[in-house]
Amino acid sequence: MDRFVKNFIVVSIIYLAVASIIGVLMAMDTKYLYLKFIHSHFMLLGWVSMMIYGVGYHILPRFSGRLIKSKLIGEVQFYLSNIGLIGLTLFYTLRQYNPENSLYNLLTFLSGSIEVFSIFLFFYNMLATILAKEEA
Repeated sequence: MDRFVKNFIVVSIIYLAVASIIGVLMAMDTKYLYLKFIHSHFMLLGWVSMMIYGVGYHILPRFSGRLIKSKLIGEVQFYLSNIGLIGLTLFYTLRQYNPENSLYNLLTFLSGSIEVFSIFLFFYNMLATILAKEEA
């Protein structure tokens, strides 16, 4: 298993654990409801998407009988998706408490853009792998 594939799977399980703890805190006491953005994004972009990336990078090339288009893109995507997710949840939450601070707006936008770019890297890498012409 490639290192970046294992990294995606391990970090997805970490996001699941953290998001689950946050979910329990919110269920126990409504004072933690300010964490719902973090909880939902850690569950969906952290746990679910990171697991899909890891399993997808491992399984889809094998199903298609081809080598992955670019392991480097997979590595870069791993780091960008985590930077984007952490930045998005951090700066969005800070913006909620400081709406007049335009820096948080900018950093939330930039982090979200990094996350979307990482999704497009996966999109490209997977399609370039499974739709590649077979060598004769």
